[in-house]
Amino acid sequence: MEPSRDYPLFGGAFSATLPPGAIDVSDLRPVPDNQEVFCHRMTDQSLIVELLELQAHVQGEEAARYHFEDVGGVQGARTVQVEAVQPLLLENLALRGCCEEAWVLSGKQQVAKENQQP
Repeated sequence: MEPSRDYPLFGGAFSATLPPGAIDVSDLRPVPDNQEVFCHRMTDQSLIVELLELQAHVQGEEAARYHFEDVGGVQGARTVQVEAVQPLLLENLALRGCCEEAWVLSGKQQVAKENQQP
């Protein structure tokens, strides 16, 4: 089995550990500058890392939910399901001097792929 690997994101600003079999979608098609998109060669799953603009009217956990639901709406998601929202410990972040809080949201969205119906 292929081992997981660290992959630089957004020109090396930070990195993520990707599972075995992850393919960089930007090698296959254009991807917006604010996204990093990976797919698995054997499944119908993808991982999207997206940089989003600050929305001052929502904070904390609600900001994570807001962005996740907004992206789902823009993409025309049939379903948007939040599984968990958890704070990240600032001492574990490389950007700890630049932010007051950080959150990770895990969820699922059912979205049609390019040129397909939902």
